[in-house]
Amino acid sequence: MSSQTNKVQSSQLRIALVCDWLTTPGGAEKVLLELHRMYPDAPIYTSQYSKKGLDWFNDATVKTGWLQIFPKSLRKFLGPLRQLYFSHLDLSAYDFVISVTGAEAKSVRTRPKTKKTHPNLSLYHTSGKKSIDSTHHGAYHLCYCHVPTQYYWQMYDKYIENPGFGPLNPIVRFFFKLLVKPLRKADFKAAQRPNQFITISHYAADQIQKYYHRESVIIAPPVEISKFNHFSAKPKSFSTKKGELSTETSNFSTAFPPKKGSYPPKPQTFPQYHYQSDHSDLPPQIICPQPPQYYIIACRQVTWKRVDLAIEACLKAGVPLLVVGDGPERARLVKLAADSPLIKFLPWTKSDELAIYLQNAKAYLFPSLEPFGIAAVEALAAGCPVIAYQDGGSRDFIQDGKNGLLFAEQTPTSLAEAITRFQTLHFDRAKISHTADSFSVDHFRQGMSKLIQSKERTS
Repeated sequence: MSSQTNKVQSSQLRIALVCDWLTTPGGAEKVLLELHRMYPDAPIYTSQYSKKGLDWFNDATVKTGWLQIFPKSLRKFLGPLRQLYFSHLDLSAYDFVISVTGAEAKSVRTRPKTKKTHPNLSLYHTSGKKSIDSTHHGAYHLCYCHVPTQYYWQMYDKYIENPGFGPLNPIVRFFFKLLVKPLRKADFKAAQRPNQFITISHYAADQIQKYYHRESVIIAPPVEISKFNHFSAKPKSFSTKKGELSTETSNFSTAFPPKKGSYPPKPQTFPQYHYQSDHSDLPPQIICPQPPQYYIIACRQVTWKRVDLAIEACLKAGVPLLVVGDGPERARLVKLAADSPLIKFLPWTKSDELAIYLQNAKAYLFPSLEPFGIAAVEALAAGCPVIAYQDGGSRDFIQDGKNGLLFAEQTPTSLAEAITRFQTLHFDRAKISHTADSFSVDHFRQGMSKLIQSKERTS
């Protein structure tokens, strides 16, 4: 069954989808996209929507409210306003509401307001445990929660250290410290509204239990592994669309690990990227050096993704790094690389081209603390080992020594040591690709469909 073309047969259900915002591509947006494919007639409610920034939902009915008037660049400032907006968004006319959220969308209203609450409408006993009655009116709310709102809870200290507003940081820091207690209270209250929490990893489930006192069902997010797992043991050249970037084989040294006394090793030269134009009617070729000789990281370039850590570690270890993506941290990261021939920056690329870079990389670097890591699983699907920070969702998909390595501390030294250790080991890239199979789109669809059908039978 194709996960791209087949719809879930649930014509009698009135379903609504909800998300925090739809402005740029990311993991949450990929989850929502697959739910939209499952339920294409379900409207999508969100706070802000940018077709220019995200063109995945052109065939969907996307509904926004008064927050749409604000520029998407102000999204970081709008947390309290999003809380207000979603908490007054009444979706009680639907049978099922599925929210995809790591912030405020979980607070949508799914039961009509009543002056007096009948005992059958009670969601919680005094013990705080959920009590679902099949006779209640309104929508059954499934909350696919990636993690509790990070800037209120587990990432609060790091957010205070660097809110990400540049010269406005001191002002933001001051007011956020004043407001965080009532914001946490509102966020906790909102987390009590959904009937059922679903989350993406054991780490995320622990965080939801810790901060929201709610239990979760774990259904890993959908990873389009079929786009990445066309693994070839000895790839030579690959076609891309005309006019895109390409590489030539380079003079990389294959002497790994570096000899004693030469740490860090003498810097090498990264392949030069250029346009091939030998035949104007033919697409250019990507020709990658064999064996794989560069490391890669591909993500949104924001502070908590820790791309800076990957750059510093590769400079320290003296190995080439390909940095794919864009974001507000781009200028700072380029400055950090300091024109080193080891570091090469590329903009966002399409999945088929990214798959080629992954298939031909020594390893994917995953230095951030994340509840899951779709990009890292995509790398595994491509047969690319992953070197990941040992905390967070990486524990659900990295088998140390089998499909990658885990490093202990979020420091350049710890990651550089892991890179050096990695270069002494052998990995079976075909077997690595198979370790991603259990995170496929089909697994996600089956898990969500089974859960929804079980709730439908009891309603």
